[in-house]
Amino acid sequence: MGRALLKRQVCSKEEYLKLEEHNEYKSEFHDGDIFDMAGGSYKHSAISSNLHRRIGNLLDGKDCILFDSNLKLAIPKHNAFVYPDMMVVCGKIEFYENQNDIILNPVLIVEVLSPSTESFDRGRKFEYYRTLVSLAEYVLVSQKEYIVETYFKQNEKTWLYSVTKGLEESIVLQSLSIGIVLKEIYQIGSRG
Repeated sequence: MGRALLKRQVCSKEEYLKLEEHNEYKSEFHDGDIFDMAGGSYKHSAISSNLHRRIGNLLDGKDCILFDSNLKLAIPKHNAFVYPDMMVVCGKIEFYENQNDIILNPVLIVEVLSPSTESFDRGRKFEYYRTLVSLAEYVLVSQKEYIVETYFKQNEKTWLYSVTKGLEESIVLQSLSIGIVLKEIYQIGSRG
């Protein structure tokens, strides 16, 4: 999600989950710290919408479901709850402690990079995501350039990195066996 993470307070995960039930805005939880999430930019929203539409259409007929940034992801090994821009679960959805708004088992996670969160998305957040046994692929989509980076899990310790540049090039999401041309992702109108 295009956002600035603004640190708020320290609390337990139980207190955070109770706060989230009643908040009008989303926040992420990282081992006691709560980070408020600001809204996204025009480009971020358009890119996210395009990705959601393209991937969703390509998943028709597959036993997979695509989620947008309104669904939380639990990362138990790091005592964290986050809102990825996009997640895909294939097969049965596993919920955190029977809460239908928090999942545990995405096969694919996509983050549209924002200036305020790019280093976190590339660093610590990817470190968190790698602890998810179900995760097979992590995708980073640039807003600044026509660049999409993918990390595909080879085994527990090895991730294959690839970068795709240019509107005429295509990415292949190996975890879903689908491909998308970058110009379909970056159709953001005359203002972009």
